Amino acid sequence: MKYTLCQQVRIVDMNDEILTEVLFEHAEVDTPQPVLGATVITHQLGLRQFEVVYDRREGKTMRSKITDMEIDLLGDFNKTRVYLEPVKLIVGQHDVGVV
Repeated sequence: MKYTLCQQVRIVDMNDEILTEVLFEHAEVDTPQPVLGATVITHQLGLRQFEVVYDRREGKTMRSKITDMEIDLLGDFNKTRVYLEPVKLIVGQHDVGVV
């Protein structure tokens, strides 16, 4: 079965005021059923002009736990979303520039 790994990303300013929230899709994987609480290792996330992107610089990895799984019975039955724990990115501190 195919799973889409998603993560809720909250983008805030230096005063911790929410500017926007986005659902970042890491990848679509075809694996055995993931387990809640399992850890997924990915590139760390960063910002490039308010767009959420991977920070592919050396040593920039992050570990996130699976917190939820969603099966949409009204839509595509072959697609299941697996949610990782949400992250917060601060404008000015998580900028990656051009990588």
